[in-house]
Amino acid sequence: MPLDLASQQRSDVGSILARHQTIDDANSLASIDRPPSEAEELPPVKIYRPLSIHVLALLMPASIFGVLARLGLQALTTYKGESIFPLAYVQATGCFIMGVGLRMKVPFGNFYGPLYTALTTGFCGSLTTFSGWQLDVFNSWINSGQFSRGGLRDFMDGFTKTWVTLVLSLASLKLGIYICGVAQPYFPAPRPPSKNVRYTLTVLAILTYAATLPAYFFLPRNFRHQATAALLFSFPGTLTRYLLSINLNPRLKTLPLGTFMANSIGTALLGFFHVLQGFSSAVSPNTCSLLQGLGDGYCGCLTTISTFAAEIGTLEGWKAVSYTIISWITGQLLLLVIMGSSFWGGHVKEQMTCSFQTS
Repeated sequence: MPLDLASQQRSDVGSILARHQTIDDANSLASIDRPPSEAEELPPVKIYRPLSIHVLALLMPASIFGVLARLGLQALTTYKGESIFPLAYVQATGCFIMGVGLRMKVPFGNFYGPLYTALTTGFCGSLTTFSGWQLDVFNSWINSGQFSRGGLRDFMDGFTKTWVTLVLSLASLKLGIYICGVAQPYFPAPRPPSKNVRYTLTVLAILTYAATLPAYFFLPRNFRHQATAALLFSFPGTLTRYLLSINLNPRLKTLPLGTFMANSIGTALLGFFHVLQGFSSAVSPNTCSLLQGLGDGYCGCLTTISTFAAEIGTLEGWKAVSYTIISWITGQLLLLVIMGSSFWGGHVKEQMTCSFQTS
């Protein structure tokens, strides 16, 4: 049964999901990306504004580590004869950690609120990717890998990636919430960090992201398309999604508009970058690396499955279903218009033609 309004305002999403309850107002989900606030009954001294420098700074390294985790998991699980598509591991891992973060929102608030946003919005949002999921499904429809299979099997491959991702993400999210709820009483609450420690964390976080620029230029060039270009664009993608979330999510009662816009824009951009990497005309290796970095870094961090799963897992009945269907159809239509028209017009190859520097 839905919670009454007063209870919704006092309850974080993790607690709502832990009690197997739902809400019927999408703008009540706007708190998912925000640091802990009065709604969690915290004292004013422990409340941080959404655009506080401490909150924004910790999103920087969190985005970097989220991208590294995603790229690492994809590299580890991509091989010939794989039984499960690589993004399944990525989405499941990110949603599990997201569940832990949601369940720990109040303890995070009592300890150091910006860490909650860093873990959920920063790390989990950058680890999981809605745009990558949509591109993976679309590539199955068109059989971009040119596998020897019929059209019906192309459909089944895309359909499988659709429902497995949704079910696995929701199950992992709730598993994280459950395990955290069971384990939490056995761990004592740590003392909040001192003012000096908090400011030191903020400075180190900013310096960590600043290091991505020299890393791009001074590390070996073959690292650019593999990681360093993506790290350079990671925080801008997360910041865009965060700003869309805190400004647009409270606007509609039917669906979280900010998350929807972030996922839609990121999917469209990823499709556009993918098209640019398929032009038959020569594209320089540096441009190819930047396009790959924009796809893996900016689009990967701009779009999220972890927040999306938390929203559809909390919304009531038909609103959850309609939000899921609208988001998925929008993503596929955007890729159909951007990528499909380019491929079938004969101007762009379905396979990437970009060449990267290997030394």
